[in-house]
Amino acid sequence: MKNILSSLRNGFGFLSTIPVGISMEGIENLMKHIYLFPVVGAVIGIILAVIGLASSLVLSPIMVALLVIIAIYYFTGINHIDGLADFGDGIAAHGSKEKKISATRDTAVGTGGIVFCMIAILGLFVSLVSIQESNIYLLLPYALIIAETSAKQSMITVAAFGRRIHEGFGSMTVDNTKKSDLITGMIFSILVCYIVLGSQGIEALIVSQLSGLLVLNTANRHFGGVSGDVVGSANEIGRLAALLYLGGVGWMLW
Repeated sequence: MKNILSSLRNGFGFLSTIPVGISMEGIENLMKHIYLFPVVGAVIGIILAVIGLASSLVLSPIMVALLVIIAIYYFTGINHIDGLADFGDGIAAHGSKEKKISATRDTAVGTGGIVFCMIAILGLFVSLVSIQESNIYLLLPYALIIAETSAKQSMITVAAFGRRIHEGFGSMTVDNTKKSDLITGMIFSILVCYIVLGSQGIEALIVSQLSGLLVLNTANRHFGGVSGDVVGSANEIGRLAALLYLGGVGWMLW
């Protein structure tokens, strides 16, 4: 029990900017309990849901969307979107897999990274505005909880099926993620998404995981495997996929 609590605390330190403290021993414990990623995501989602709900009472949908995006990166940090930028640079680079991997490790952000991040942030903005325009009661806070839970589960999905291409926190995640972590995390994510939004929540989770598999397939084709940047990209794209589904197709089917 002590190890699980330590893992959970370091999970918040690893996946968010919440000042809970972090240590290498705690990270090692976390890597033994990677199925806790969606738990962290659900808590972050609840925080974002409160912000989204409170701001929607006094602000326009456009301002709410902007505030929620700021809150997302305030509480989750920029490590994952930085990974998305590196992922985009690698995909945009020409040449061998080695050259593409080298592009992901370049400290300068290239055109590919800028385009990927612009699309991701614009996608968040559009989906958040669309969700508010659906006129479905409490859809915005519900969607934020589902999106963050699904995003963290997407990281597990990529890590469970991927193989590492170099050392780092990404390789630690990939090396330590077992199929049992994938199943346990998925069960928790399914429960959260179903309790929050029923079958539409499950559908958003599925869309998010499919986006993770797309990220994995793209990484395998361009890099021959998975790095921390790829796992971080799965988080960003998984969140976006869930929100786009709930802001577009999802609510129109109700």
